[in-house]
Amino acid sequence: MNNLTRAVCSIILAASFNGIAKAEITTVNNHPYLLSLSKDMSADFNDLSNIYFLADSLAEFDISSGEGKILWKRHQLMTRQAFNTNTFLLQPLKSLDFPDTAYPQDPELDFSITPINENTLRIRIRTAKHYDKSDSSIMLVKTPVKNLDGWKVTRAKNGDVTYASSQGSVTIEADPWRIVISDAEGKPLTQTRTWSDNDSTQVKVQPFSFIKRGSDNSRSINPVFSIAPGEKIYGLGESATALNKVGQKLNLFVTDPQGPETPDMYKPIPFFFSNRGYGIFMHSSEPITMDLGQSYIGANKIFMSDEDMDFFVFFGTPKQILSEYTELTGRPNLPPLWSFGTWMSRISYFTEQEGRDVANKLRENKIPSDVIHFDTGWFDVDWECDYEFSKDRFKNPQKMIDDLKKQGFHISLWQIPYFVPGNRYYPELIEKELYVKNGKGTLPYEDVVLDFTNPETVAWYQDKIGKLISMGVGAIKVDFGEAAPINAVYHNGKTGWQEHNLYPLRYNKAVADITKQTSGEDIIWARAAWAGSQRYPLHWGGDAATTSAGMLGTVREGLSFGLSGFPFWSHDIGGFVTDTPEELYRRWLPMGFLTSHSRAHGAPPTEPWLFDNPEFTNYFRKAAELKYALMPYVVQQAEKSANNGWPMFRALLLEFPDDPGAWNVEDQYLFGEDILVAPLLEPGDSRDVYLPGGIKWIDYQTGQTYQPGWNRVTVPADALQAVILVRDGATIPHVPVAQSTSQIDWNAVYDKTYKAD
Repeated sequence: MNNLTRAVCSIILAASFNGIAKAEITTVNNHPYLLSLSKDMSADFNDLSNIYFLADSLAEFDISSGEGKILWKRHQLMTRQAFNTNTFLLQPLKSLDFPDTAYPQDPELDFSITPINENTLRIRIRTAKHYDKSDSSIMLVKTPVKNLDGWKVTRAKNGDVTYASSQGSVTIEADPWRIVISDAEGKPLTQTRTWSDNDSTQVKVQPFSFIKRGSDNSRSINPVFSIAPGEKIYGLGESATALNKVGQKLNLFVTDPQGPETPDMYKPIPFFFSNRGYGIFMHSSEPITMDLGQSYIGANKIFMSDEDMDFFVFFGTPKQILSEYTELTGRPNLPPLWSFGTWMSRISYFTEQEGRDVANKLRENKIPSDVIHFDTGWFDVDWECDYEFSKDRFKNPQKMIDDLKKQGFHISLWQIPYFVPGNRYYPELIEKELYVKNGKGTLPYEDVVLDFTNPETVAWYQDKIGKLISMGVGAIKVDFGEAAPINAVYHNGKTGWQEHNLYPLRYNKAVADITKQTSGEDIIWARAAWAGSQRYPLHWGGDAATTSAGMLGTVREGLSFGLSGFPFWSHDIGGFVTDTPEELYRRWLPMGFLTSHSRAHGAPPTEPWLFDNPEFTNYFRKAAELKYALMPYVVQQAEKSANNGWPMFRALLLEFPDDPGAWNVEDQYLFGEDILVAPLLEPGDSRDVYLPGGIKWIDYQTGQTYQPGWNRVTVPADALQAVILVRDGATIPHVPVAQSTSQIDWNAVYDKTYKAD
């Protein structure tokens, strides 16, 4: 049996689980599929047992309502031999469905176009007669309303329909049916592929279509768009792969990838934009596989689990597109000032005395800091979350919290939404049915997974979190959340195919809401996310390797996450997995403090005074003081980012979209608008830096001026080990360094203008 036969057989024989009508993927590259791996939906679209319906022509369209029907032609996938080469080809299929009067040979199915504003349209395509007509969605902050202001709708003699605004246009070509997205001058930016596009190539790319599975008759849609020569695509979540996603294949399925060094993501986001001036939000919570020119360089194949397509199309610059996307899905309120200070942590502080000692040492060494984080060890049993401080190791947690606050420290606490059988809440959660169930009404896993679609679960959970916030705890670490069962039935009646990716959004919301309600502050510390999670700041990058590769992955994932609509983000300074070598820690610290939020966390030691080199404490202090001196700039930029949906950890292309070189840089970033940071990703004191915008840049540490374009920059031995530059003419507000943000003298803010020599 060859590899192709094995793959096809594994798909065909995949069984639905407990009556949930979706075929599971049972193998990945001929290896058994393991729980919580990301879902690759593309295999379903190369399955000989499925029926393929190709978008053929425009059956009807009402300009006044923006609603119409598409004629879909029935096809089957067949193998074709050319000497000793076998390929797949789609061939027209005569229906054998019975009764043939009930199941049309070539169905006509609904689609619609809805302008939202001059920059945004919504396009919906249905693959079944019956579908949910509700616009309710936890991913959206409001129901998008049809708005034709600024739009002109025309129909050509050949039946083509065009929606045009001052920002761009969308044309629905009638025969063959096609969506063409064009700029304001009418230049096509991208378009859906039809079968006729294959006439000039021997590689027969499957066009825009949907399938009906032979395994269970479920349907899934496969939008396919063109990729132009030189096109670059960004976004799609917190991905550590190359920033430009063209040439890649990514699974948008919330996963614990064990760190930011693989294509899988804690935070996949179904949104992307192109350097050609358009973006798309794929309004779906079901698994999606993006093949962005990976299998065919001219095609962006979007393999969806969802049976319907609900896409928002945006026009504009990257900043405009991010603002339009976050206008739909939400923007965060400004997190509290203290959250922008230093978070000191490790895995884990186990006792009250450890926390007090760390706080005292920070003050003794004059390292500015605002947060002490207790990770997995503040319960009686390490990792076994019961929302209560260990009575043996925390004699008076309330007094500890109060005392640390007097020293200028807030407390952050770890917790998790999973409950092992030994957890004392396990029986209660079972009895009250507050967990995610499988099709038999029992547990999909050994562990209980809280069901956040159940209002009673949310109330039970928020009661526990709220009591901690009432004690004075500043923030809750919203860890994990990636393992919501997919073969499950949730309280709201939906299955894991709809709810798995939404789980972190519901989890983020539950903690953010009770924190806001109790303390009045907008702050969580979360790992997993989906579209809409940006409303609940903030998220961090997960368990990075304590290596230079881990550092590179962290830079890339932060940039990609910011290009996916998240203004605030953090990461474990120095990496997470093992004790961080001092040399790596030194290179990582400036980047850590020139991020919106800064946390030292990971395997011990993370505290600088525990390293063999006493001078390292001075270096750590210097890095922390850098951020505290810049705190007025940090707050200024944070407000702009929150108000517009722009990241503080910012790819150069956002500020300099007209500079072609800026689109290729993925190992530098802008901290807000005016400060450029190029981390030293390898041992050494220098690196090549691209300076964008055709302007000069001034070294923040040495005052040296650099010309635009490529420069070799050397960092002095006595400086922070990163290239830190300010754009020519920028005015950066500073303040005298304080030991915590609560002690900052805001009357002492002073501006410094940076001018090139």
